[in-house]
Amino acid sequence: MYDPAQLRTFLAVAQTLSFTAAARRLGVRQSTVSQHVRRLEDATGRQLFARDTHRVDLTADGEAMLGFARTILEAHERASAYFTGTRLRGRLRFGASEDFVQTRLPEILQTFRRDHPEVELELTVELSGTLHRQLEAGRLDLVLAKRRAGDTHGQLVWQDALVWIGAPGLRLDPDRPVPLVVFPPPGITRARALEVLEEQGRSWRIACTSGSLSGLVAAAHAGLGVMAHTRGLVPPGLEPVPARAGLPELGAVDFVLLHGRRRGGAQQAADALATAILAGGDRLIRGVRGREPA
Repeated sequence: MYDPAQLRTFLAVAQTLSFTAAARRLGVRQSTVSQHVRRLEDATGRQLFARDTHRVDLTADGEAMLGFARTILEAHERASAYFTGTRLRGRLRFGASEDFVQTRLPEILQTFRRDHPEVELELTVELSGTLHRQLEAGRLDLVLAKRRAGDTHGQLVWQDALVWIGAPGLRLDPDRPVPLVVFPPPGITRARALEVLEEQGRSWRIACTSGSLSGLVAAAHAGLGVMAHTRGLVPPGLEPVPARAGLPELGAVDFVLLHGRRRGGAQQAADALATAILAGGDRLIRGVRGREPA
């Protein structure tokens, strides 16, 4: 009843909330994306997206379709693998940025391990900048991380805004340097935070540096300072800093999948895990809704 190609397109739009970004991710025309969504809505008899020239949002029926689409596509992939007799084997070195420590990425990896028990999965959790370097050095096969400003390579998973976050009730003195809670170099959010503050001419100081997201969150909870963070991944107990604090806009950030140069079993396993992440990407960014089409 439901075409897998249309379901993949639906997931791409649901995860990016942008027909343009979904088209780029899938490597098709935007008109094809619109056609797939329209046909899927015709098949369901329901409107899956509320959209106008400025905004794309999932309807209640669209939210329901997310789970159905994942289930259908996962069953489709398992059936295809069974009847073609393909079983993935080999060693897969996967790197994920610190941003995903407190998300549902482990559930996606657990399902992948269940479906491909003969793949030896090695997980590296690091800063996005470090993962980029390790991938370029051939030490990783697949990376899920933030894309550096100005970069265009990688398969877009989603785009989101960076925001300043801190403890509830935190007050910033406009006459004193902004206290920052940051990753060490080459942290991408660190670099962006310092860049926009310098552009604004706002003084700053480093209040806490940690290579661990849990360390940064603890410092922010204690009221040591503010941190630049992805809007859709704000940790519990922290909140966006009010606009009246006068902090500069941080702009958007892209989360992408990047493939290494290996071939054979590792490449096939990387492709399969990339497909699983793209199919379940909305589980990583629940609560991110109402973004403007790119």
